[in-house]
Amino acid sequence: MTAVIDDQQLLTKRRAALEVTGWGRPFTFLQPRNLAMWVYLALVASGTALWVQEMQTQSHVYSQAIVASTVVFGLYGALFWWFTARIDRYSSQSAKVKVVAFIWGGFGATWAMAAPANDAIRSLYAKAFGQVWALNWSAGLTAPFTEELSKGLGLLLILALGRKVVRTAYDGFIIGAFIGLGFQIVEDISYGMNSAASQFGANQVGAAMQTIYMRLAVGVAAHILYSATFCAGLLYLIGTPAQPRRVGRGLALMATSMLLHGVWDSVSGIVSALGVPGMSFVLLAGVIVLAILIVFWTFHLTVTPERQYMLDVMAPEVASGVITQAELDALSGTRKDRKAYWKSRSGHRDRKQAKHVLDASFDLADAIAADRGLNTPKVEFTRSEVRRLRQATS
Repeated sequence: MTAVIDDQQLLTKRRAALEVTGWGRPFTFLQPRNLAMWVYLALVASGTALWVQEMQTQSHVYSQAIVASTVVFGLYGALFWWFTARIDRYSSQSAKVKVVAFIWGGFGATWAMAAPANDAIRSLYAKAFGQVWALNWSAGLTAPFTEELSKGLGLLLILALGRKVVRTAYDGFIIGAFIGLGFQIVEDISYGMNSAASQFGANQVGAAMQTIYMRLAVGVAAHILYSATFCAGLLYLIGTPAQPRRVGRGLALMATSMLLHGVWDSVSGIVSALGVPGMSFVLLAGVIVLAILIVFWTFHLTVTPERQYMLDVMAPEVASGVITQAELDALSGTRKDRKAYWKSRSGHRDRKQAKHVLDASFDLADAIAADRGLNTPKVEFTRSEVRRLRQATS
């Protein structure tokens, strides 16, 4: 009798975790009665039209640079997409949400909002303070506000379209990363194209590749990190039924993101003010290291509650003997915990096979979430795969 009660308690906690996180719930973009969809479509369509117009204007002159930039940054974006999707292990977002976020970052935030705002504000700075001052400081005093706010608007639109899907600061972190990825890839392609004009188009691929190499080298600490941090802070700021409001924490993360962005865009002005030649590299390196540390801290801050949700969702599988306690600890733990599990092999033949069992257990968690905790054929099949892999490797 006690065991039955314990099982019921575990299942109740599972249902509560699935309800509060929205894990596995479908995301529906087409909602004609939802104003957020029309705002999203209008701004993305506007941004796409401006981008296409720019590409058509330049393509007959700088087609080689455009192709080179698109191919290289496309591969670069695919790598970051894979990495960002890989870390989304807890109450993971659907591919549809990630695509919507990426498109917003690439065309809505970039071309429809940030680019026109940047041009207008920087022009006012130049008129008010002169060209030299504007060259050094206008980017750093414009882009952090216009670009982070435009990316943050994308998160708010996605939240309005998927209130039962976007629930926690961790969701904001992941969606923000994909918005930043879209922003960065499209922006980098434009930079590569524009650099082709530096030698009057005589060596456009060579000129573009110099910009490409530079953007690849420093891109690790750019829009992806900024918007992931900013959007996590935005979710803390506004709160949801699953995410209690943390106004101070939210404002701190948003301000930190904008500050990092501002320092990055003001390097030339800071070096000029300090009057120390050769400081650019040191300052850039410092910003990159600091940005990486902050985004890792933000990730761990937002993912901690998600690990508890994973524990609640998968605990009944331990009780029924589908997975072991060691596997549950690895599923709901840190990467360090998973590496310890792989190293210990937990009765499996080798580390590789232990990883297969753990990956299948993650798939089981997603299947349970997608079917709202019910024992559907899909869930039973995924359970059988976990058992099969364990028997094959023991």
